[in-house]
Amino acid sequence: SADLPTHEVPAADLEAGLTLAALVADAGLAASRSEARRLAQGGGLRVNDAQESDANRTITSADLRDGVIKLAAGKKKLVLVKPV
Repeated sequence: SADLPTHEVPAADLEAGLTLAALVADAGLAASRSEARRLAQGGGLRVNDAQESDANRTITSADLRDGVIKLAAGKKKLVLVKPV
């Protein structure tokens, strides 16, 4: 996973919770939040390798695995979200 791009988010924002759509868009996996929602509805979004169909799901520090959250859009776009 060391070769995957990382997207840093303020730890406080992650504590408070971010919607999956916002996180996906901010990380550059989708051009917009609405595109992120369409991806989710089509089954194209994964959080820590688990398919996620609800783009409004709140992502928090509870979703961290080994200090990062792995987001995937489609087959090829992957990014690790890291709190700073």
